[in-house]
Amino acid sequence: MKLLIYFLLLWNAITFIMMGVDKHRAKTDKTRISEKTLLLSSFAMGGIGSCAGAAVFHHKTQKIKFKILLPVSVVVNAAVIYGLFYFNII
Repeated sequence: MKLLIYFLLLWNAITFIMMGVDKHRAKTDKTRISEKTLLLSSFAMGGIGSCAGAAVFHHKTQKIKFKILLPVSVVVNAAVIYGLFYFNII
């Protein structure tokens, strides 16, 4: 149980940092992290970190795809965690 919590905290910290890195790369005209990678990492249990990163770094906040899919990823992540508890998997 504790291991899962640590993993989720670490992964959400990584997705938060990914948003910041991509924002920095956008400002400095460097190779970017693809939108697909950002969204996949969000749906892979990193929704809170991605949403927080988007808000803090003001990154991808005007893109309709991200306006819709980042909150959806948080809901999906919460549903997965709920399902794991409900079915006594963790």
